[in-house]
Amino acid sequence: MSPISHNLQAVHERIATAARLASRDAAEIRLLAVSKTFGPDAVLEAARAGQHAFGENYLQEALDKIAALRAMAPDLPLEWHFIGPIQSNKTRAIAEHFDWVHSVDREKIAQRLSEQRPAHLPPLNICLQVNISGEASKSGVAPEQASALARAVAGLPRLALRGLMAIPEPESGFERQREPFRRVCELQQGLLAEGLSMDTLSMGMSADLDAAIAEGATIVRVGTAIFGQRHYEK
Repeated sequence: MSPISHNLQAVHERIATAARLASRDAAEIRLLAVSKTFGPDAVLEAARAGQHAFGENYLQEALDKIAALRAMAPDLPLEWHFIGPIQSNKTRAIAEHFDWVHSVDREKIAQRLSEQRPAHLPPLNICLQVNISGEASKSGVAPEQASALARAVAGLPRLALRGLMAIPEPESGFERQREPFRRVCELQQGLLAEGLSMDTLSMGMSADLDAAIAEGATIVRVGTAIFGQRHYEK
């Protein structure tokens, strides 16, 4: 078993344990392998070990990787998620090449993704990034503005509003980690009560996925626990 295969197995076991402790079905929780800064060979190794969905933060790196994987393994059905900050001049390539976007935090970006999504592709799955900890350095819509943005996205063609994404301020200790995730879940419950349709909570990473699962995460975004320490940062 390769190191990445071994790590994937360990992460799935960790997800299963966290789900059991939260009285949840582990099948409700998807693993998104965050492959940013790792090359096509690492993605291919993970894909051959059964991983299907990959998350990328940096657009040009991601486009090169997507093209490389199509050439290396055209029969592997991979799903690509964009999870980084979005600049207006990047929306067309994101709309054309990704299946999911987790980081929509303003209506202008959503409108551009809607307009630029090719008609022959399925609707682009959208999560709204919520700045749940109120960090000035972090992207995301303020919680009190999430309802208006969700309604705007839900009304746009070629997009499918799926849920919320959050990257809380790092906390130590399980209970302290749970608190911001609880607020994200409560925010989603409020939006559902308003009549909006969504089924996804994208939250939890290598350091805190157990707490996120305890509070209802349906997608956990894991990089270092699968691929190891990153070789470089951009």
